[in-house]
Order: sequence, then C-alpha cells, then structure tokens
Amino acid sequence: MSCRLKELYNIEIKSIMNKKFNYKNINMVPRLDKIIINCVNRECVQNGKVVENITNELALISGQKPLISRAKKSIASFKLRKGQAIGAHVTLRGFKMYEFLDRLVTISLPRVRDFRGVSSSAFDGKGNYTLGIKEQIIFPEINYDKIDKIRGLGICIATTAKNNDEARELLKLFGMPFKE
Repeated sequence: MSCRLKELYNIEIKSIMNKKFNYKNINMVPRLDKIIINCVNRECVQNGKVVENITNELALISGQKPLISRAKKSIASFKLRKGQAIGAHVTLRGFKMYEFLDRLVTISLPRVRDFRGVSSSAFDGKGNYTLGIKEQIIFPEINYDKIDKIRGLGICIATTAKNNDEARELLKLFGMPFKE
C-alpha cells in the first residue's frame, strides 16, 4: 500500500524542483520532514474531559495517538498551573504524513466555507508552513453529531527547504491551493 503523493514526489517533484532551482545534487531537493497537528483550548483548564475529546478527535484525524500538551509554567490570571493538561498534539512522519497531506489538500480544504485558497505568506523564513483551521469538522473522519464543540486546529508543515520560495514551490507541487 503506497501513497500517491510520495510516489509523485519521488518521480516528478524532484525533477521539477531540480530544474527550477538548479541543485548540484538530487539529494539537495527539499522534501517534507513532518506535519504537526496541534489543538490547545482554554476550556481544558476548567474541564478535564475536554482534553479527552480533543485527543479522540486528533486520533481520528491523524490515525495516530496524540500526546497531551501540558502547561510549562503557572499563570495565575489564567488560573493555570504548571503541568496541567491544556490540549494535545500529534507529529506525523513517513507514510501517515503523506496520507494526511493528501487528504488535507484534496478533501478537507475544499470543504471550508468560502474557500479561496490558503495564505502564501504563512512561512517562517526557514521553509516551514503553518496553517490555522477554524473548524475540525472539515475532516470527513469527524462525525458532526458526536462532537461536543467546534474547535480550531493548528497544522505546521515542516520541510527541509532553506527558504520560503523553495518551500512554497514544493507545497504548490504537492497540490496546496495558495491564493494568487
């Protein structure tokens, strides 16, 4: 069982990127390193059951067991204690990473209301792209009737690219729908 995007990367994307940026070695062509899906919610402070719901939803979306995110320090104004659970995150690599990116680009993003493309300015300068999603229900794995509340997600796509232009071109070749 193989993923369409991984095969596409190995065959077409490497050659297109190599022609465009004139790399000295084929191994210098940027590639996807990992995808991090993150969900942190302030309701977790008052209600511990929210963390359990978040981890269940992230497990459905990613196909992998999430880790619970804990507070690094206490903040009295937020009623937050050090070590308290505040959300969950999951890091995808390899086959699951390519499979998730494929589902994100082809199925989930087009389900967003009034979708005109994702921002092309959300790069960090070192080739990593961050995408914020306002509703977790755009993923077909989530059953709308079984969720307790609509929550947002943060998705960070880490690449081995050296700058934003290389990373933007790589994600464009993977099918990421950027605004023009």
